[in-house]
Amino acid sequence: MSLEHGITRALVRTVRTLRWQELPAEAREVARHCLLDFLGVALAGAREPLSEILIDVVVRREGSSEAGILGRPERASRLSAALVNGAAAHALDFDDTHTAMNGHPSAPVLPALLALAETEETSGEQLLAALVAGIELECRLGGLLGPGHYAVGFHSTGTLGAFGAAAACAHLLGLDEEQWAHALGLAGTQAAGLKSGFGTMAKPLHAGRAAATGLLSVLLARGGFTANPTIIEAPQGFAATHAGAGGTTDTPDRNDRLFVRATLFKYHAACYLTHAAIEASSALRTAHRLEPEAIDRVTVRVAPALLGVCAIPEPRTGLEGKFSLRATTAMALLGDDTGNPAAFTDSRMGDPRLRALRDRISVETVPGTPSTRAAVVIETRGRRVDAEVDTGVPASDLGAQRERLRRKFLTLATPVVGRKGAVRLADAALGADELPSAAGLIRLAQPQ
Repeated sequence: MSLEHGITRALVRTVRTLRWQELPAEAREVARHCLLDFLGVALAGAREPLSEILIDVVVRREGSSEAGILGRPERASRLSAALVNGAAAHALDFDDTHTAMNGHPSAPVLPALLALAETEETSGEQLLAALVAGIELECRLGGLLGPGHYAVGFHSTGTLGAFGAAAACAHLLGLDEEQWAHALGLAGTQAAGLKSGFGTMAKPLHAGRAAATGLLSVLLARGGFTANPTIIEAPQGFAATHAGAGGTTDTPDRNDRLFVRATLFKYHAACYLTHAAIEASSALRTAHRLEPEAIDRVTVRVAPALLGVCAIPEPRTGLEGKFSLRATTAMALLGDDTGNPAAFTDSRMGDPRLRALRDRISVETVPGTPSTRAAVVIETRGRRVDAEVDTGVPASDLGAQRERLRRKFLTLATPVVGRKGAVRLADAALGADELPSAAGLIRLAQPQ
């Protein structure tokens, strides 16, 4: 990536000319997985309280019919549809994630694209190509900023996601290079999201706002609205104000494999950084037939950075429980189905048996440990067992990942659109590049 004309322009030139048929087969397959997974979590999230509030406060007062709301009969303006669908997709904290951006790549990007698909002629192939462009840009920008952006307190899904949504929409609409630069300038000056909102409805709102911000930025840029076209590298620009410690002047060279290929998918309905501890605990429970009452002590060893993300010690609500290593580890050892969003309830967090086990779990930090790795040590009467898991490694078997994500999707979508409707939507998503109109996905995602 040449930096001769500045970082913002270099990022634009890296992704603006991406074409679906020229992408590696593995990248195309994972893009389909991203679409399928997004639709499933958005449908399930459409029934969450935060979605109801957004519908009541924003959508019902508009009276617009421009774009559909996934999993609901209401329609809204394009910007409001992007807002609601983005928040719904992140409501359960069950959507895909990516270590390069330290955030969730699809939730900010796809709602903006789907809103456009209802008012612009958009094929499924165009939608998927734009999705890849958006993920590529937000991940490259994440590499540019380095870990300091997230460590200092920014929620990358909201900040980098605004850039990703803008890039995806600019790609879909075929903006010229100058319009792209202004669109990113507009996205950068609006991008927001703080980690202090984790465990509340503010966190999924970040994804919705990023989607709406990216879409608005592109529509304005197409109309001639201007912004700083060097927003990332400019003095007091995005990098200077948001990189924290450790920012660089270049992005990782990933021309050999697009970032979308390294997307990670969730199979537990909690913060992704709790997943390694969940899987290690579940494996120990099964392998050693552990009885919770016989466990004297559990030690979870993780990266220091996790203390600022998912270490709520005594969660009171189901939402807080998703960000508690102690609670999620206890759930795994008790045999809870952590892959079911319904497992994370306020009453479950207050259950005496879960609380008693949770209070025998301690979290220790080990410098140098990857954020996606956890070691779990369990001491019982007379023995000590341990396991270590790293959930930061992308799947090598994409066929197996497709089937696992399809099962997850059907579980999430069936209560909303019915079993037959869920199967039709899954087939459409996994074959989206053959769809003449991407708007058909939204029609299939209407409640039955």
